[in-house]
Amino acid sequence: MKFLEHELAYRRTMQSQMTRRDALAKMGAGIGSIGLASMFGNNALGAETSANPLAPKAPHFAPKAKRLIQLFMPGGPSQVDTFDYKPMIAKHAGERPESVNRKSLRNTKLGLMPSPFEFKQYGECGKWVSDIFPETAKCVDDITFIHSMHTDIPEHAGGILMTNLGALQPNRPSMGSWLTYGLGAETENLPGFVAMSPRAQPRGKIANWGNAFLPGAYAGSYVNIQNMKPDAVIRDLKNSNLSREEQRKQADLLTQINKLHLERLEQDQNLEAGIQAMEMAFRMQFSVPEVFDVSKESEETRKLYGESEFAKGCLIARRLVEEGVRVVQLSHSIDGYDIAWDTGHGDIAGGHAKLAKACDQGIAALLKDLEGRGLLEETLVVWGGEFGRAPTSEGKKGRDHDHYGYTTWMAGGGVKKGFSYGATDEFGLSAVENRVHVHDMNATILHLMGLDHKKLTYRYSGRDYRLTDVHGHVVHDIIA
Repeated sequence: MKFLEHELAYRRTMQSQMTRRDALAKMGAGIGSIGLASMFGNNALGAETSANPLAPKAPHFAPKAKRLIQLFMPGGPSQVDTFDYKPMIAKHAGERPESVNRKSLRNTKLGLMPSPFEFKQYGECGKWVSDIFPETAKCVDDITFIHSMHTDIPEHAGGILMTNLGALQPNRPSMGSWLTYGLGAETENLPGFVAMSPRAQPRGKIANWGNAFLPGAYAGSYVNIQNMKPDAVIRDLKNSNLSREEQRKQADLLTQINKLHLERLEQDQNLEAGIQAMEMAFRMQFSVPEVFDVSKESEETRKLYGESEFAKGCLIARRLVEEGVRVVQLSHSIDGYDIAWDTGHGDIAGGHAKLAKACDQGIAALLKDLEGRGLLEETLVVWGGEFGRAPTSEGKKGRDHDHYGYTTWMAGGGVKKGFSYGATDEFGLSAVENRVHVHDMNATILHLMGLDHKKLTYRYSGRDYRLTDVHGHVVHDIIA
């Protein structure tokens, strides 16, 4: 410490030049903070001018929602076995109606297959829901169901990227990155965007929360919540050799040295970002373990969510947005499978029932908990996968992919309550009424967060890019 104090005095008198690398080498901060500093660094920052890229930014207009929780179901949940009730399938079981034959369904040779699950009506809105989602069904009066979703490709990797990036290639920023780029964060102690999953990352991995050509500060921070230890959520972040007080002294001293260097350079975006990154790294050592420690919740709250890994993720998601994190993406996986809902190929009855049981209670608890704490009104919750499942059979027990029509739902954050929008045909195969493309969904999410999808752009490689590319229309009919 004395050495650093003498160094600072020397810098003030001699104005000698110390590189950022030299200064970092002399400090006792954890390796994680250096990695974080590089994330904010020159290669990523591009045209960013703010010393703190995650500082809150004004939206384009008054937002309905201030934060987003995405409950992502990779693998393709079957709409006709969950939230899109189609009794005509049972009436024509085993048949191949002409409207079904016209579609180029992959590997589907058999006829219509009735759902193995019962459907019942719930809530004042009378919404039909499968019996594999009994807890979520109790929340239908808070939900807008969009039954007319469609996308470009019936293949998992491309479909997942289209949902999360608005593109089929992993070279575009994720939706969470666009949101933190446009709005910043509401906390100085945590990342603006956190991605989580139990066990397996969704197919495409880092691309689903990556920043691509946006400044590195807008990339999501990934956490595997399986057997998670709160004090080891982010690798190498904690310094086991120095006390908090000693680290604070050294961080303050390094900041002074960097500021002196910055004065000589007049303006250096890389150095400014590095100073901010060091500050965040110091604060994250103490805020990250705190927010990920669900044992701090009451027994009543933990019981509300349940014991599954996904339920734990839902509880952490609530804690994160409560602390000011802008975007949380929670992906569902089970048994280490990265596209869990793809078990629908061989066993809809067993696979979908198991998956729904693992997430149903946590989803319902999240909605109830957010509402009870007064957070749901300004928190947009989105549930869905990359596409759906065909109403015809694949083999005897499964269903193949269907990107022509599927269901996504939204709650809180300015959407209508107890409302269903759009429709598929009588067999649940194709969106036929008020069709909503993935680009439309992304444009609507941005709109609810106070951002115009046509104005939220970033210049890269000679052109302006946006999440929705040159497509997308806001679905105003679902907005309250």
